[in-house]
Amino acid sequence: MVTLSAAPEAQASDNSWSGHVRATVALGLPFVGAQLAQMAINTTDVVMVGWLGTTELAAVVLSSQVFFIVFIFGSGFASAVVPLVAQAIGRGDAVRARRSVRMGMWVVIAYGALTAPILWFSEPILLRLGQEPDIAALAQSYLRILQWGMFPALLLMVMRSFVGALERGSVLLYVTLGMFFLNMFLDYGLIFGHFSLPTLGLHGAAIASVTANLAGFGLMVAYVQSRPQTQAYEIFVRFWRPDWAAFREILGLGLPISFTILAEAGLFTAASLLMGLLGKAELAAHGIALQLASIAFMIPLGLAQVATVRVGVAYGRGDQLGVRRAALSVLLIGLAISAMGGLLFAVAPAALGGLFLDTTQPDAREVLMLAVPLIVAAGAFQMFDGLQAVAAGLLRSHKDTTIPMILALIAYWPIGFFCAWLFGFVFEWRGIGIWMGFVLGLAAAAIMLCVRFWFLVRRHQH
Repeated sequence: MVTLSAAPEAQASDNSWSGHVRATVALGLPFVGAQLAQMAINTTDVVMVGWLGTTELAAVVLSSQVFFIVFIFGSGFASAVVPLVAQAIGRGDAVRARRSVRMGMWVVIAYGALTAPILWFSEPILLRLGQEPDIAALAQSYLRILQWGMFPALLLMVMRSFVGALERGSVLLYVTLGMFFLNMFLDYGLIFGHFSLPTLGLHGAAIASVTANLAGFGLMVAYVQSRPQTQAYEIFVRFWRPDWAAFREILGLGLPISFTILAEAGLFTAASLLMGLLGKAELAAHGIALQLASIAFMIPLGLAQVATVRVGVAYGRGDQLGVRRAALSVLLIGLAISAMGGLLFAVAPAALGGLFLDTTQPDAREVLMLAVPLIVAAGAFQMFDGLQAVAAGLLRSHKDTTIPMILALIAYWPIGFFCAWLFGFVFEWRGIGIWMGFVLGLAAAAIMLCVRFWFLVRRHQH
């Protein structure tokens, strides 16, 4: 007889508002911390390779974007594991939880194998996209090492989904912090030849990333196999045995999530392209505002995972009161944090923008002047971006991904991109017009996804 983790049962005994708020904060802090630590890993790679020179930096930025697009699409399948495991835990169905995790790993392994040729033969693709030959060649050599990190990175995401669904968020934070420090140590050692390590340049950064992901996956497996509450699920027992129904369910839930993530990532790419049409200074200002918004977004992104877990467990055990209170708790906490961030962006845009600029450079003042209104707009941007992220997490808790994908696509492109082009170029509001368009798109996504969740909750009440 499999003994389930005690965390979900503990939830059922406290459906008070204070209980839900405490549980949301307790799970949210390590989830958010893990997201911020993951972002710090990527930032470390770019910063240290940037010390080598412009060509190396351009190659790593370019190849990192290629890797990120492939990885972010595959992460949708790992994200699909969260609601399946959360609902299974809510029902006390350990077999279902185990099969969902196991087939999630099968899916991402298959995905990694199918996409490997794209990364291995990336140079011809980059050349067709108009990149300089020396940068394309260097990017391919970097990706041929980095691609081996795709498998442990996606497998780690599946394991994070499993452990997160059990509400054991602290281990996620500790493992990600460990990966950050290991990656930073290896970056410094392998890129520049410190600590008696070979001097490998940007290839050293790729090796460091692969090693950090392997270590992170290994640590997570060790944790799962060493704790009675997680070991009882027997995730790796008869791992080779297929469950095609669970495999198809992961694909069915994961594909819409992947396309939704890709659509939003594409929107940000489109924003950069539009800003680039306005000029180099506008693009630099846009990059500063977008980086600030990206850092702030790690908080609602972590809360979205909390929403999927806590509401999914309540839904799985048929606790409609728990569903409503868990959902409202995470929504209100997310809105409160986004409002504080938006206020900070509105009050101190110049100070925040100045963190990214060398004020001794002659063009720094122009870039900062252009960045200030964009940072203020980023405050409103992050509020709606955070709300739509949490709403998407709530819908995933009910295994609802296809309709949200359609709603998000409508909001991002026919509304968001069109308004950005209209305001920026037809109305000639330039950079601030582009950002206003994307704010409207994200606001539309937030409203539609929240209304969709409200209808689902109403339907299950009757």
